[in-house]
Amino acid sequence: MKETDNQNNALWVRGGTLVDPYTKKEEKRDLYVEEGKYVEKPEESFFKYAEEVDAADCIVAPGLTDLQVHFREPGETHKETIETGSRAAAAGGFTRVVCMPNTSPVCDHAGVLRLISHEIETGACIEVLPTGCITKGAEGKELSPIGSLKNAGAVALTEGGKCVQNNELMCRALEYAKMLDMIILDHCQDYSMTENAVMNEGEWSFKLGLRGWPHEAEDLMVARDAILAEKTGTPIHLQNISSGSAIDIIERVRSRGVPITVEVTPHHFSLTDAALEGYETCFKMNPPLRSEANRQRILQALKDGIVDCISCDHAPHTEDEKDLEFDYAPFGVIGLETSLAVSVTELYHEEGFSLMRIMELMASVPDQIMGFESKALVPMNDANFMIFDPNASWTVDKEGFASKSKNSPWVGRTLKGDLKLTSYRGNVVFSKF
Repeated sequence: MKETDNQNNALWVRGGTLVDPYTKKEEKRDLYVEEGKYVEKPEESFFKYAEEVDAADCIVAPGLTDLQVHFREPGETHKETIETGSRAAAAGGFTRVVCMPNTSPVCDHAGVLRLISHEIETGACIEVLPTGCITKGAEGKELSPIGSLKNAGAVALTEGGKCVQNNELMCRALEYAKMLDMIILDHCQDYSMTENAVMNEGEWSFKLGLRGWPHEAEDLMVARDAILAEKTGTPIHLQNISSGSAIDIIERVRSRGVPITVEVTPHHFSLTDAALEGYETCFKMNPPLRSEANRQRILQALKDGIVDCISCDHAPHTEDEKDLEFDYAPFGVIGLETSLAVSVTELYHEEGFSLMRIMELMASVPDQIMGFESKALVPMNDANFMIFDPNASWTVDKEGFASKSKNSPWVGRTLKGDLKLTSYRGNVVFSKF
């Protein structure tokens, strides 16, 4: 099936197993889409003009949502654009993503946000939602015009991979965010403990002779955010948590109702700092890959519901940028096109998670955290869904990426969970059929 519009945006998805984390229903039945929306029982004429999709042996589920992607437009379009980033998202089963504001210039005022919104309207093949910086220039010194950013369409406030170090300023940001009914997304890092650090502090940093990044740098800011969230009553979503000690802090404060939610990445629950043995920069990311003990704590937190959702922190860089000595290469890996498969491989096949639980982590809970509309597979909802075979294997080939960048830690690895089709409002935006 071609990635194009069809008559009346009509699709007849046959023989699949529907897994809907919004309604908590799992059932084998056909799915009907007409004029871009689900219908319960179409007219007889529907079956004559609808595109027919054979979903036998496949899972049909709502499109995924990712709360942390970096699309680099404006300013660094040689790495990624909104168009190519959204295509990469569609190729990974995502129909909704939240775009970080660390563009060039950064999105710290309404003018830049309107420019980004225009590019989304003209270039994105899925729903891309912009955010605004907490501080001007993302420099952590002075608050951005938060009200103007909200009015211009920012769905959240964040420094986009940075962390406000000034506690008083962060407290003021939370107070303003509460008045405007906004959520803050925070990357937790104490800079005083990570200067010139490039990998996790531990056995492997000692062996490799690389400057270590202690997990305490994350723990301290997680504790700070918990204190301020409790003080102000403002929700904070903690991005790409990697430290088992941070998980322990989060578990304690949430038991008394502190409004904090948590995401982890596929690379942090699947890989460890031992992967850096060959000094490969495709394993260099922020926060860094941690020890096996930290990985196991994250997996347990996913099982126990302490971790709310999975985000991939899609951070594209060119091959030339990554092809440097480890100390000098930029942090970051891409992940939109592999996130589902890594989660299915590691969580479903290796750890025994149900597919319903994985769909909660990657679709319904991210939407609930942000207050987004449901993508349930019910009549009159927009037909934003994906089809994948959880048992089919495929090998990650960097030449096959829709993303402009290739900096993936999964290149050459065989994964289970093969995406077959992504539909956005009834338009097929990715297909292997």
